[in-house]
Amino acid sequence: MLFTADHDEPRRALQKFIAAEINPHVDEWEQAGIFPAHELFKKLGDLGFLGLNKPVEFGGQGLDYSYALMMAEELGAITCGGVPMAIGVQTDMATPALARFGSDEVRREFLAPAIAGDQVACIGVSEPGAGSDVASIKTHARSDGDDYVINGGKMWITNGTQADWICLLANTSDGPVHRNKSLICVPMNTRGVQVARKLDKLGMRSSDTAQIFFDNVRVPKRNRIGEEGQGFTYQMIQFQEERLWGAAACLKAHEFIINATIDYTRSRKAFGGSILDNQVVHFKLAEMQTEVELLRSLVYRAGEALVAGEDVTRLATMAKLKAGRLGRELTDACLQYWGGMGFTNETPVSRAYRDSRLTSIGGGADEVMLMVLCKMMGTLPGMKQKGNA
Repeated sequence: MLFTADHDEPRRALQKFIAAEINPHVDEWEQAGIFPAHELFKKLGDLGFLGLNKPVEFGGQGLDYSYALMMAEELGAITCGGVPMAIGVQTDMATPALARFGSDEVRREFLAPAIAGDQVACIGVSEPGAGSDVASIKTHARSDGDDYVINGGKMWITNGTQADWICLLANTSDGPVHRNKSLICVPMNTRGVQVARKLDKLGMRSSDTAQIFFDNVRVPKRNRIGEEGQGFTYQMIQFQEERLWGAAACLKAHEFIINATIDYTRSRKAFGGSILDNQVVHFKLAEMQTEVELLRSLVYRAGEALVAGEDVTRLATMAKLKAGRLGRELTDACLQYWGGMGFTNETPVSRAYRDSRLTSIGGGADEVMLMVLCKMMGTLPGMKQKGNA
């Protein structure tokens, strides 16, 4: 069993925090196109939610990953996608590799304040010419004595305009693309780091997303996470937690839209009855709820395997793929039943429609998830068939 009675108290505390400190402000933050990350993260850090499964010696709770998945699922009750995503970047995208492979020195400098909520973190992997194709990144960190000198740029960086430091993936040699990369913690106030612009996005509007340039940015090599040349491997490990976290965060968000659609279609009348009374509507909503429960079962199964120390690449990839596909289908179907109101920005279904679209793109596009699965199944063109020498 993934969750036990021990999860109940932090779950209730997080539910209370979301109801009091986040949801009342979401509409304002969506309108502004940004939320106060430092203020909100400090409150979450004070409650211990930014380091549930992080080492206790750096301020974490030292709990297993089931608590991170509990948190991800509860964050889905936030009435937008941008704020949960930004929190997830802090807890499960920018910091897992640092917590797992970083030296004590670099963890004291970057992980501890991220767990405390004193600093905001972001993750720098994607580039204008290399999104899901991580091996193709061009940002380069040249060795110069005890320092790296970084040049290049990153794109679609969540928390990018407010972050205090970035977990940066850069080429540190000219070797093979899977063995020439390193993860480096770079303070955003370092000379040569430029936040070029805040991106105007279709959805996730309360989350700030930036394009960032690096012009001869000098950082000490001690800021590197783990071994030089292992950055691609570390990032792939980090991706599994990110993808599973993202799928878990969709569960309550999807259920919220189903329930909101039930309420709206029950009250809206057409042709002598409620919209909900039409079989095509209530059957579709029942089908969507079934799909959410199936996704929940997959997420929980993957979570149990991860806590048990198993490789969850296959299950996490499936969960991320399914979460993205389901988000597109579910919000599209529900928006249709809202009629003209669904096409306005004042309804929750239109926000969910825009926000959920990112799940099939960020953290590896659907097509990349399918490539990963086909590779594991031995069906990618050019691969040897299973059982053959």
